Amino acid sequence: MVSRSQSAVSQKIRRLEDLVGYPLFDRTSRALALTGAGGQLLIGARRLLDLNDDVIRSLRAPQATGRLRVGICEDFVPLQLSRLLARFLRLHPGVQLDINTSLTHGLLREFEAGNLDLVIATREFKERGRVIWREPMVWFAASDFRLDLDRPLPLVLLQPPCSYRELMFTTLDAARQAWVTACTVSSLTGVQSAVAGGLGITLLGRSFVQEGMQIIDVPKHWPPLPMTEIVVLGDDTAEKSLVQPLLEFLVEGMRMPSAIEDERNQIARKTSGKVAPI
Repeated sequence: MVSRSQSAVSQKIRRLEDLVGYPLFDRTSRALALTGAGGQLLIGARRLLDLNDDVIRSLRAPQATGRLRVGICEDFVPLQLSRLLARFLRLHPGVQLDINTSLTHGLLREFEAGNLDLVIATREFKERGRVIWREPMVWFAASDFRLDLDRPLPLVLLQPPCSYRELMFTTLDAARQAWVTACTVSSLTGVQSAVAGGLGITLLGRSFVQEGMQIIDVPKHWPPLPMTEIVVLGDDTAEKSLVQPLLEFLVEGMRMPSAIEDERNQIARKTSGKVAPI
């Protein structure tokens, strides 16, 4: 929503193309897509907006100082986490973050042992933590994967305990769909590699769908999937002057559009034709 007429927007685009000296969009009668130059310009524009936001935020926010031991599950912003954390540390140079990234059950063990001050993780079987982010779950596989319901479905699984694993089993059992274990891995990046390599199909949050993968349009009689929920634990006991700005920054960063997010949505639209809004 830009509060401009279509002709006014088109005129602005033409002026911008004249300025940079390259076409920014490939235009057809049915679609509009960024050219290589357009994508490069978009990435640079996003960085400028990030820099502007960081400057304004640094002038308004009190300077936090101290050390925070944070466990962040692999599920949370897999494509953007490093960028967001780097921006946060530039904005808060007095904060030392000791980051532990792992699967949820491992982080919860470390938290209960007193080795972590704060945990950002998926909600597992117990109703623990405060929800800070939700994302649709999807079935996805390699781009050339073809769903054949007459044969057992090859599953790419995480090692137990794992809520995604259990959800796959209960969903397929309810749909009376036969399945086999194609591959069992110990990390979410391992799941992505196995799926991209064509070993089978899996179930994760939509943000894990990358280039070379497709969202699978499953039969309507399969049970609907819940949202995956990211929760925070320890925010009521850890130092609030450190926790509050970190959580606000991460959640705000997820809500703001970015070049990476735009690219992920384009991939999802191309592969499935259906992308549910968060």
